Amino acid sequence: MTNYDSYIKKAEVLIEAIPYVRKFRGCIVVVKYGGSAMTDENLKKAVITDIAMLKYLGLYPVLVHGGGKEISSLLHKLGKESVFIDGLRVTDEETAKVAEMVLSGSIAKDLVEDLEAVGIHACSINGKDGHTLLSEKKIDEKGRDLGYVGVVKKVDPTLIDTLLDADFVPVISPVGVDEDGNTYNINADYAASAIAGSLGAQKLVFMTDVEGILRDKDDPESLIRRLSAEDAKAYIESGIIKGGMIPKTECCLDAIEKGVKSVHVLDGRRPHSILLEVFTNKGIGTMISSNEEVL
Repeated sequence: MTNYDSYIKKAEVLIEAIPYVRKFRGCIVVVKYGGSAMTDENLKKAVITDIAMLKYLGLYPVLVHGGGKEISSLLHKLGKESVFIDGLRVTDEETAKVAEMVLSGSIAKDLVEDLEAVGIHACSINGKDGHTLLSEKKIDEKGRDLGYVGVVKKVDPTLIDTLLDADFVPVISPVGVDEDGNTYNINADYAASAIAGSLGAQKLVFMTDVEGILRDKDDPESLIRRLSAEDAKAYIESGIIKGGMIPKTECCLDAIEKGVKSVHVLDGRRPHSILLEVFTNKGIGTMISSNEEVL
């Protein structure tokens, strides 16, 4: 391929993006950032670049991040081993403080610094700030007490809206607070879902370590490109969607029920997966919407 041919290819990519830029300009896109993309420096750089590009193209990105591996690592260094029940971290008072320190401290501040380095104004908050994530204690299905693990009871988007209006990218840590001032560790997926719903987001993007939702978890070629919410529910009931993908899909459905137009499950191990999903005809992950309209 000659240099001129490579330029033509680049131009074709830009042209393909035009209708999507036009359609989504001015819309809010919530990105739940997690998995390998948080720990691999090259992938992290690609995510930051994608967020910056969304902003420069006139969209309003909101970043909600996890940090489970980092929390476990610090707890281990402190001589405190993590205990999980059905995938949820049992969180005593000390663990809650460590989780908040990691999420709202090192991770959030690093993300803000990275965004600022590419010319994007960003500000980190957690759910305690402005009582953005009013929470309550989560009791699991078997009635077991998980400690300071919470669920989002209500989202007050005032602070997030203020940051968006001031041209900042909000970077949000999934730490909540109840009416008595107790701190709770919130599942980042459900925090992102609640936040996206409260903001009336056009899109919610989940970055994972899988290709998307698969018909066969052992076959990457069985990727389901598009799903209506109704079909997603049917796939769970029929067992097509199973195992660890069930809670992820249920979280997508939760966001759709809260009014989010479309939810995307992407492989964060692939560089620039956000841009490829949002601005190309085919996309690279799974999109769930309230109907089968292509969004």
